[in-house]
Amino acid sequence: MKQEKITESIESATNHLEGSMKALAKKDEKNLVNHVWRAGADLEYALFLFSLIHQNESESSSWKTDAHSKQVEVSSTLSSVQDLLREVKDSMKAGELLDAHKKTWMARGYLLRVHDTFEKKRKEQRRVK
Repeated sequence: MKQEKITESIESATNHLEGSMKALAKKDEKNLVNHVWRAGADLEYALFLFSLIHQNESESSSWKTDAHSKQVEVSSTLSSVQDLLREVKDSMKAGELLDAHKKTWMARGYLLRVHDTFEKKRKEQRRVK
């Protein structure tokens, strides 16, 4: 049951990422931010479910995203998240839940960086006004 819910959440996140890429192409920032937020929420839910499955394992503390760059290029980051979610789906189908958990965790980390970029931009716009 939890695996089905995880798969549904990953699928929903993937759909929102597709919507975010369309919004990015149209330069529709409001929809872009909304889709990214919704994809992040779906991944948070999937991670919660993974944590219920892997309660006795604490490997996620050693998982890292590539944080060397402070500047995030939104388009390429969203594309990377889409790639990770494709890998998550493959891992889920193969029954490799720990690998799927790790990749979901990484994808969520990248989306958090995109959120931070949006927040910095929003704060900068308020400061200019």
